[in-house]
Amino acid sequence: MKLGIVLNTNDPETAWNALRLGNEALSKGNEVNMFLLGSGVEMENIKDEDFDIPDGLSKFSQSGGTLGACGTCLSRRHQEAKVCPISTMSDLVEMISDSDKVVTFG
Repeated sequence: MKLGIVLNTNDPETAWNALRLGNEALSKGNEVNMFLLGSGVEMENIKDEDFDIPDGLSKFSQSGGTLGACGTCLSRRHQEAKVCPISTMSDLVEMISDSDKVVTFG
């Protein structure tokens, strides 16, 4: 199955759960693409004692998950993508079209 995940929040627990879902799906042999939108593009900067976002991101990347961040959303926040490539709404439409299922967090 091809799973698309859209993360549209910088809430640590929600971002952590999105990564947990993505990592679990990858461990079951699924293809997973995650798109960071709105405040979700801040995921790379989340630091939280209870929710280890950097570890989840590392596992996601090492397991073959694909990550993209909305370039417009990054620009509005004066941020640059570090872990993932800058993406566009066209990339999001393509991810949605290519996915068997799409889940949105936030």
